Amino acid sequence: MSAAVGPLVDAPGVTRVSAVMVAALRCGVALMWIQNVAWKVPPDFGRANNDGLYFWASKAVAYPVFAPYSAFVDGVVLPNIEVFGWFTLLVEGGLGAFLLVGLATRFWAVVGMGQTLAITLSVLFAPHEWQWSYYLMGLAHLAIFATAAGRSYGIDGVLRKTWSASSGRLAQLMMRLS
Repeated sequence: MSAAVGPLVDAPGVTRVSAVMVAALRCGVALMWIQNVAWKVPPDFGRANNDGLYFWASKAVAYPVFAPYSAFVDGVVLPNIEVFGWFTLLVEGGLGAFLLVGLATRFWAVVGMGQTLAITLSVLFAPHEWQWSYYLMGLAHLAIFATAAGRSYGIDGVLRKTWSASSGRLAQLMMRLS
């Protein structure tokens, strides 16, 4: 198997099957993020109708998980939902896009863990929520980070050899992010 299309050949214990499974996990999580940007609708992100992102963010206040986070959502996020909405839309869209193509995958896995934490702190105690879904999201991002999932059938795997041969700052940064 070539390092240009699959996992690094020097990685111990990596088989084609495990590489495909890691890539499938990465792509599945990417598609989850892409699907979930659909209901984060500008310009007011649901403020006018108390739906969408505004509705779900307000769950952090109605069903607090961590009091300081609830106070932050109530005093800063909800009054400025348009700013936070655009930020959320860009972050989650970036998560989906970069994980799907496998570029800077470890960086985006950390971003995914952070976004999962924010979502968890918002809705964990809301009625009819399955708490394990948020734990599993966090674990999926941890697995993506731990396996450097972009090296399995992703751009990280294609470009890593080039980055390692370069002494440039960008190439060295990409080595760390992949």
